[in-house]
Formats: sequence, structure tokens, C-alpha cells
Amino acid sequence: METQKFKIVSAQSNIGWMGKKVTGAHNGTIAVKYGELILENDQLIGGQFIIDTTSIKILDITDPATNAQFAGHLASDDFFSVEKYPEAILEITSVSGKHVEGSLTIKSITHPIGFDAAVNINGGTLTATGKLVIDRTKYGMKFRSGNFFKDLGDTLIYNDFELNVSVTAKAA
Repeated sequence: METQKFKIVSAQSNIGWMGKKVTGAHNGTIAVKYGELILENDQLIGGQFIIDTTSIKILDITDPATNAQFAGHLASDDFFSVEKYPEAILEITSVSGKHVEGSLTIKSITHPIGFDAAVNINGGTLTATGKLVIDRTKYGMKFRSGNFFKDLGDTLIYNDFELNVSVTAKAA
């Protein structure tokens, strides 16, 4: 059995996020700081990567003042508490076919997560993509959640948000 480690190339990796509310949705990006993926006989078996929560950007709000206000709110304790928790961690614990199981840590709170991933290897370069759906309330982000607040009407923010992960890694 041949085990290979691939180091994630941050500049060629990204995460797109989307959060939805009653009146629409917002989207943006967040950076992959560093990490590695582990393969055995060309099959993904594990790995870990660090997400830079301080890098959250909003792409759909073009007004600079509104964008800055919203970014500040996402960085606040209502959401990611980036001053206290500048990193989130995704750890892959097992893989069966295309299905990946792991743990996601946000704000020092860890929960299991499962998702499907597509992994391709071309020489010494690995690319992987996957979509994760995360319940923000499990990580202490209760702001305008219908589970915790009543009569929110059209200010309600849905609990689930999506992360579309795309990473490129080079053989170590």
C-alpha cells in the first residue's frame, strides 16, 4: 500500500459560501489557509484543512459601506467571532467511495459532517471538490434563527448555509 500526502495550495483553493434568508440569499468566499490530504493507493483516506475565518468576503453586495457593515456582522459574535476564533478546521476521518465523513470545528465547537467529494489526481496534482451543508445553530450562531426566536417574519435567516469547497494540492 502506497500512502501519499498532498499539501493544499492555498492560492489555488477556495471556498464559496451561501447563506439564505426569507427574502433572498447572500454569497461570498472564505480562504483555505493550509492543510493536507492523505491518499492510499490513489484513494482519499484522510486529511485536514484549516479555514481562515478572518478572510470572509461578501460578493453580492456592491455598496462598499453596506458590504463592510455586513462583513463586520459576520465577523462578530452573532456569527463567526473571528477575533476569538480566527480558524475553523475540517478533518476527514473516513471515506467510502465518494462519501466523506469527518468533523468540522467552528468557534471551538466540533460536530460530525458528511458530504460527497470528487477527487482527481493528475501527476503530482490533486484537485477535490465538495459541497457541505452546515447548520449554523450547532456552532452557536443563533442570530435570527427560527429555532430560537419567534415572529421574525421576513427577517428570518435559515439555519443551513452551504460551502462549496474546491482545493488543489501538490504531492509532498
